[in-house]
Amino acid sequence: MKVLITGASSGIGKSLAIEFARTGYDLVLVARSKDKLKEVKEIIGDKVHVELYPIDLSDINNCIKLHNDIKDIDILVNNAGFGLFGEFTDTVIDKELAMIDINIKVLHYLMKLYLCDMVKKDKGHILNVASIAGFMPGPLMSTYYATKNYVVSLSEAVREELRKSKSKVKISILCPGPVETNFDNVAGVSFSLKGKSSEDVAKYTVDKLKKGKFYIVPGWDIKVLRILNFFIPSSLITRIVYYQQRKKNK
Repeated sequence: MKVLITGASSGIGKSLAIEFARTGYDLVLVARSKDKLKEVKEIIGDKVHVELYPIDLSDINNCIKLHNDIKDIDILVNNAGFGLFGEFTDTVIDKELAMIDINIKVLHYLMKLYLCDMVKKDKGHILNVASIAGFMPGPLMSTYYATKNYVVSLSEAVREELRKSKSKVKISILCPGPVETNFDNVAGVSFSLKGKSSEDVAKYTVDKLKKGKFYIVPGWDIKVLRILNFFIPSSLITRIVYYQQRKKNK
């Protein structure tokens, strides 16, 4: 069994790579930095076959190249992405568009390419890394939350298409809350809630993935938050999120 993981050089992607390797999966690790990918491979050791694929996926042509070069996979983990904090009128548009490219366009493109292959073979699994942010609006991180809303909505829709066609291909979405990674440094925030370790999130995720779960939501507190989102008016949710987001400002 082979897993392809984007954004595999750090954070959740790195921890997922280590956890998949621990359970016997061969790996294709994708990220921009070859040196950081080598560090992940050294941690994993010789337990499984690890192929490193350093490439900048922000260039859509590189998504096509990746797919052309790496065809035979069993699981695609769409993990590459980053966040951005600030008032919508203050954030830099070029950085927002770069985030949309990575969080949406790259995920969409790779999902399309590999899902078509999997449907033809009638087997395979795609894990799209979203966030609890994907279920609500996010003032002060509006574009980031919107990208994760896209990931959740797209995954839910495609899941139903696969179910209706009686396909054996599975799809899952990982929706964590705060995780202790370099994400907050890149986004320019400091979470008021203590984040879970990326190692714990990875262990939970791989376990639920093997069981075919669609919504993978680590932590009872985040599960409760998602449930409350169905019962609280959107206007109130938005105010609550704004209050919590304001605490993150570094």
